[in-house]
Amino acid sequence: MKILFVLEYYYPHIGGVESLFKALIDQLDSEGHQVTILTNRYDPSLLAVEQQGNVTIRRYNFRNRYFFTFLAWLPAIRLARDVDLIHTTSYNAGIPAWIAAKLRSKPVLITFHEYWGELWDELPWMSGFARRLHSAFEKMLVRLSFDRFIGVSDFTAERLITSAKIPANRVGRVYNGIDYTEHWPSWSADNELFTFTYFGRIGYSKGLDLLVSAISILKEQKVKCILQLVVPQEGLYDLLMKLIEEADVADYIRFYHELPYEELQDLIAGSDAVVIPSYSEGFCYAAVETMAIGTPIISSGRGALGEVINGRYIEMSEHTAQALADAMQQAIAGEWDEKEPRKYPLSDTITAYINEYEHILSAE
Repeated sequence: MKILFVLEYYYPHIGGVESLFKALIDQLDSEGHQVTILTNRYDPSLLAVEQQGNVTIRRYNFRNRYFFTFLAWLPAIRLARDVDLIHTTSYNAGIPAWIAAKLRSKPVLITFHEYWGELWDELPWMSGFARRLHSAFEKMLVRLSFDRFIGVSDFTAERLITSAKIPANRVGRVYNGIDYTEHWPSWSADNELFTFTYFGRIGYSKGLDLLVSAISILKEQKVKCILQLVVPQEGLYDLLMKLIEEADVADYIRFYHELPYEELQDLIAGSDAVVIPSYSEGFCYAAVETMAIGTPIISSGRGALGEVINGRYIEMSEHTAQALADAMQQAIAGEWDEKEPRKYPLSDTITAYINEYEHILSAE
């Protein structure tokens, strides 16, 4: 097969989505398939064109994901000329991939990592205008005639069918996966104070507003604990810092930035619990990586979290700061629920995507 990937970011950019596509593309390369990647040249030190085996990476200076949305269709049309199919991902890469596919009469598959729909109205920190704009963009994207929509969990696939109104025969489910053959440290918390950890980006949907408020409640109740925040110093970082200052909880928090992945894994393994208070999750790599280590999880249970999380966990009774503070108190008291452990092997993810490609091409 000859496949064009249209992706906002690609390795060495760090993230769960980037890791997924890197592993998938490496497997396609090893099987002799020809792969071209169109992506953002987010770092000027990266080569504009890079050849790795059967893989050609073409990086363009679009500056950010929004310019990528409105300009990447130009090179995508040229690169799509000699390929068999196009694979892209929500959100910003979807439009240029679709335009190229339609103009070149190529089949196109999109992986949807989450579908918000009416949930846009719940998000904090966003203006009404921003909510309406993002919601309109999402509605437009799901109305485009992609040959196949892939949800990364049963929850996300079902949302695409019931909320986005995509015909069920055009929707599939492929769980994201991780490589369990890599080194994963074992949970070994031994802290003087109970230590909670949040790691990941500072997104509108991540529930960090509730987490800061919950720490404030625990402080008022004179509960002694530590919250480790492993977050990038970008995006909404300044707003997060303002919330922490207003809540007067800086003495409860330890910050970490740009940790090497092995150090992050060790930090998770040394935590008493990982906190995932998201407004919704389409899958949640953070949860799956935490479970691979064995660290217990406190979660909102919203979106795919109730589906994906297993092992030792506590689910918030409702999505409020008080309910999160109560769940954190339960964790300190050792009052955990438990589900039979489940794994999400990366090899299963790769096999499922290759099957999707073969199915699309056989239908042509």
